Amino acid sequence: MNIALALTLGRILLSPIFILFYLFYAKLGISLVMLPFVLLGLVIVAELTDLFDGMAARRKNQVTELGKILDPMADSIFRLSVFLAFTQGIVGLPLWLVLLFFYRDSVISMLRTLCALRGFTLAARVSGKVKAVIQGVATLAILTMMIPYAFGMLSLELFQNISFYIVAGAVAYSLFSGAEYLFANQNYIKKALIK
Repeated sequence: MNIALALTLGRILLSPIFILFYLFYAKLGISLVMLPFVLLGLVIVAELTDLFDGMAARRKNQVTELGKILDPMADSIFRLSVFLAFTQGIVGLPLWLVLLFFYRDSVISMLRTLCALRGFTLAARVSGKVKAVIQGVATLAILTMMIPYAFGMLSLELFQNISFYIVAGAVAYSLFSGAEYLFANQNYIKKALIK
């Protein structure tokens, strides 16, 4: 265990906390007006752990094979938890849209794990990092829009429609990055599958 891995695991632990706060905010004594600020705080903390775990690993020369596998998995777990939570409650995203994130990330994670078991690591691609940024921006945009909604300055219908299109754009890029990842690593993937 090192600082980078601790930050990565911390990001995974934030996932159920986000879901709990989003779905049960009233029972937890959080007003609708305060909810977007609480959720924004959680997302910002998660994004900062994503930034600092990589920096810590490189600065302290603690880059590990486990870290290379866990870091993108932690990103996926947190972001999928957020988007799955958004299929319920105020945001009301359609489940099928979020499942496209899930299927893309599941295929990539399965192949990365298979390759790791065969003795070689599939490194993250720039397109995957851009995908993570786009998903993070989509989450922040939705939570920021929740502020005028909570104050009655934005109708629920408009809020949900804009949220849908924001996430649809993120899904489109996510699928593109998944295809690019498979294409770029096709030789390693073929070796892993043949063995």
